[in-house]
Amino acid sequence: MAAGAVVHTFTGSLADVDRGVYDELSLRVARHPSETDAYMLTRVLAYCLEHTDGIAFSEGLSSTDEPAIIVRDATGLLRAWVEIGAPDAERLHHGSKQAERTVVYTHRDPAKVLALWAGKRIHRAEYLALYSFDPGFIDAAVAVLERRNDITVSVTEGQLYLDLNGVTLSSAVHEHRVG
Repeated sequence: MAAGAVVHTFTGSLADVDRGVYDELSLRVARHPSETDAYMLTRVLAYCLEHTDGIAFSEGLSSTDEPAIIVRDATGLLRAWVEIGAPDAERLHHGSKQAERTVVYTHRDPAKVLALWAGKRIHRAEYLALYSFDPGFIDAAVAVLERRNDITVSVTEGQLYLDLNGVTLSSAVHEHRVG
């Protein structure tokens, strides 16, 4: 953990009806001093939306050769490379060469993120997906964020329902294709 990192805990449950994934959550998330609350919360939501066996937060901002979230199978093979925010095209190119699946979750304007990648070389760009949330959703969730958080994440028919510290919010999970 980086010096000055603030640790947030998230305890609760995940019910992703769309994928048939149900689990109890107990996450300790270190927020690097240069990381915004919006970025960290997007990272937590991406973890929930990608939740599967072998998922883990990487070393984060202190590790430049790994994404924010990785998924490995039982043999250690990298299955998914999950980025947050607006990573550069070179990073996505590298990630999509390393893993079977590469995705990005953003708390930013998806049109601006896609514009950053336009015309750039990204390996298997046609398989890369960018996911975003309704405008204002992340900001509303950040407003109720605490160091210790009770969280319930439910997903059904592409709609994300988030109960964070007693406040219920919802957003569609928008998928944007790169290639």
